[in-house]
Amino acid sequence: MECSRCKERAVIYIRYSGEHLCRKHFKDFFETKVFKEFRKQVDLGHGKNIGVAVSGGKDSIVALRMLHKILEERRDSRLYGVTIDEGIQGYRPKSLEIAEREYKKLGIDYEIRSYEEEFGLPLDEMMEIEDLGMPCSVCGVFRRWMMNTMAKEADLDLLATGLNLDDTAQTIMMNFCRADMKNMARLAPHDDVKEGLVPRINPLRKVTEKEAYLYALLSDMDVHEQECPYADTALRGLYRDVIGQLEDNTPGIKFSILSSYEKIKEPVRDKYRGEGELDRCENCGEPCMSERCKACQILTKIEHRR
Repeated sequence: MECSRCKERAVIYIRYSGEHLCRKHFKDFFETKVFKEFRKQVDLGHGKNIGVAVSGGKDSIVALRMLHKILEERRDSRLYGVTIDEGIQGYRPKSLEIAEREYKKLGIDYEIRSYEEEFGLPLDEMMEIEDLGMPCSVCGVFRRWMMNTMAKEADLDLLATGLNLDDTAQTIMMNFCRADMKNMARLAPHDDVKEGLVPRINPLRKVTEKEAYLYALLSDMDVHEQECPYADTALRGLYRDVIGQLEDNTPGIKFSILSSYEKIKEPVRDKYRGEGELDRCENCGEPCMSERCKACQILTKIEHRR
């Protein structure tokens, strides 16, 4: 099949737009979408210190490359890598090697820090403790805590993640189905700064997982493709399958979910803006909604149950 924009052989068919694209025009298409979304989320103004949370997987490596392209000519801005080793044997070591190689290749300063260094145990050993919680829930709490503290220590203005359109649509639907409007109001990208929290941005949120994967392949990126062994326990997988089926039958449904969220975002944020002012955790000092943050609550459980 020929490219819709030239006579070259197409490498992908974009169902929601009806276009066949060759290698060159797909990469142009992809980069234009990401650069446009970045500009929508970020006003560089006099420059910014921007971190990228890099796991070594395709999305985070692509996000790192995109931001490097955007910022490499700007002397007033800095790019910094934040990588977390959760401590998952047979899965995380390989991705850490890939992330570190990418940092060095691009000449980007970075830090790699582990759960074991920060909390005393790797995730694998935490999961051996009875009734601690679902792996993804526990891991998510600790990962968010570390991302924020590492970003603050590096004096970052913003922290970018590799969340793509699939991830975003799943998160919106999960919150909607649970009627969790408070959490919906807190979804990134963050356009307001709360004291003690580094705002998140999602430059890939308008590109699909398939598009990010193809861009990585066509750009000869070394990425970690293995799925986390704890992923089977996550409820997100159900939403991924349901939305995937809807997308097969109605191309563009993921964009429709995001568009629907965008239409209600401001009223939802206005409703909950004044509720739940953040305090400081009495143990670690991080912003939280109660006397102790969720990370410290889980650590207390670990201490008691060991």
